[in-house]
Amino acid sequence: MPRRLPLRGLGREALRELGRSGVRPRLRSTTAVFTTLSALAATSMVSAPSVAEPFSPAPCALTRTDAHHSEGLDTWNAAYPRPTRQLDAVMVFLSFPDSHPLTTPADLTADHFPATTEFFDRASYGRFALRPHALQHWIRMPNPSTAYAIQRDWTLAHRAAYLRDALAAADPVVDFSQYDIVYFVADPDAPGVDSDATKVVNLDTPLRADGTDIRRVVTVFENHPPDRLVLAHETGHVFDLPDLYNRPVDGKGDWDTHVGDWDLMGSQFALAPDLFGWHKWKLGWLEPRQVRCVRGTDPVRLTLEPLGAGPGVQVTGAAGAPSFGLGRGTKLAVVRTGPDSVLAFEARGRIGNDAEACRDGVLVYRVRSGTRSGGGPIEVIDAHPQTEACGEDSVYPPLADAPVAAGESFTVPGENVRVEVEGRTASGAWTVRITVGGTGTAGTA
Repeated sequence: MPRRLPLRGLGREALRELGRSGVRPRLRSTTAVFTTLSALAATSMVSAPSVAEPFSPAPCALTRTDAHHSEGLDTWNAAYPRPTRQLDAVMVFLSFPDSHPLTTPADLTADHFPATTEFFDRASYGRFALRPHALQHWIRMPNPSTAYAIQRDWTLAHRAAYLRDALAAADPVVDFSQYDIVYFVADPDAPGVDSDATKVVNLDTPLRADGTDIRRVVTVFENHPPDRLVLAHETGHVFDLPDLYNRPVDGKGDWDTHVGDWDLMGSQFALAPDLFGWHKWKLGWLEPRQVRCVRGTDPVRLTLEPLGAGPGVQVTGAAGAPSFGLGRGTKLAVVRTGPDSVLAFEARGRIGNDAEACRDGVLVYRVRSGTRSGGGPIEVIDAHPQTEACGEDSVYPPLADAPVAAGESFTVPGENVRVEVEGRTASGAWTVRITVGGTGTAGTA
């Protein structure tokens, strides 16, 4: 399910006033982020029981669990299409008897494409192509839009009625057996349409049409124009990616405390929405040699390519000159910290999908395979917990400056893992040293 638009451009006091009235602001939590300068107690790292080649990433591959959209990636969940090839998506536009559409299917198609296809092309380094097939006319639903009680937390009965009617109305003109993904796009101006209700519906009992099972449908209720990259976010769920935002119980707190701007599945409004390297590994977009599993207690020095560097992407090198040719080197370093948890390290910068990133550097985050979607399966670890950045634009300024910058070192609080970012290469890659074990001081130096 997508996030709502952050209130950018408003002062902090104005945001606080809006927060009191029930609008979700992007403010630092009142709970202080605690980092000490005391010595860390040494803890033993848990190694995965596995026989692997010396540089195989397999020992760091978390086991997929029963958690909804588990971050485990040792195996692929065959109930979902894996985006390692071209996938075809049909867009069906639904109108209602109680409203005359003010937009056209072509207008609504342009709201989402080619932007969604281009996002995934860059994120996958060209390994995945999403090809949309948009109907050129409206399909009339049998009931008024208000009859379906469309809302964010939809009842099963109303949702089932909507999907049943949509499929029956579209089936005479759509051969669903030809498509991997189904988008049902509602008339945004119909009185019963709620733009907060856009989501992927996973079906325990598949719908059946044209001899094929339809196991999930993306129901789109967006305004025109829509939230930025909202369809890319929802399509991520089609590929078994979880929601990474934090939904407050009362709906009034910060939604972006887990990952801030650093992944599309946290917020489609993010300044740096490229998918985490962990997600790219899960989806099959990183080759095994591009993932380094850091094991043992000896310091490991490696060169991390910027996560967004791929075919044809220009990267600025250490001397400030543009450089091409990156894209096949190491993208992700991983340290196993438990049976179902790891620390991940990747270089993020202002290129590709992250062109508007607030800060460059090596991002550190924790992954848990047993945590369900929406429960915080990934959490970015802030290397600068006492500061924030890009207050007018970031969805969560406290994490906007989370990466470890060149020349800095950072010991992960609660873990005996330290990363030192030694600098940049002439081609724009990052040289880092990761140390597991021993003692150190928590924080950034």
